[in-house]
Amino acid sequence: MRRILQAVITTLFLLPVATHAASPDAASIAKQGLGDKIAPCSSCHGADGGGNSAAGFPRLAGLGKTYLAEQLDAFASGQRANAVMMPIAGAMSDEQRQAMAVYYSRLPVPTARSTGTDTGDIPAAGTALAEHGRWADGIPACVQCHGPAGVGVGEYFPPLAGQPAGYIEAQLRAWRTGKRPGGPMGLMASIASQLHDDDLAPVAAYFAAQTPATHKTEGDEHE
Repeated sequence: MRRILQAVITTLFLLPVATHAASPDAASIAKQGLGDKIAPCSSCHGADGGGNSAAGFPRLAGLGKTYLAEQLDAFASGQRANAVMMPIAGAMSDEQRQAMAVYYSRLPVPTARSTGTDTGDIPAAGTALAEHGRWADGIPACVQCHGPAGVGVGEYFPPLAGQPAGYIEAQLRAWRTGKRPGGPMGLMASIASQLHDDDLAPVAAYFAAQTPATHKTEGDEHE
């Protein structure tokens, strides 16, 4: 009986340690990857989560955790088609994807860095679309949902300011072709379908040239 009691006590004593060890370690996945399953997230998105403008990899640091978790889930399920991210997200458990979303949402937005575009390079057409839209084609101003200069609004409208122009343009094309879910109420799929081919680069350049907000705004989830 004494041995049984000692075994029970030992098990109860070790349980919290085992539970802790099994919990998702987002920082480790970001910096070291997940064994032989996936490479470190930092290899594409940077050690600070700031992305890589030259390669078109987006900034993740400071984006809302709800938005990030939904994108990882969409990659894992194949709803959002991307040859790089689908196998990475699919190799993670639900808990790991959620942990990664929280991890990146809590990283501070890196200080301003060059995205290859400055305000002097923004085509007039990009400014017009971003700030005023084109109502004749049913296109509202981008800033109506994504906030002034694309700083982001709430849980579902992420910051666009300072994201690589190549990334923004690629996402607009993905919405047009159905490779990316249309977002809340299918808004982005509908808007992207109304854009002309020669609209994409100018509006992407507009947001790439903007300075990301480094503070939290009311209603966001940038923890």
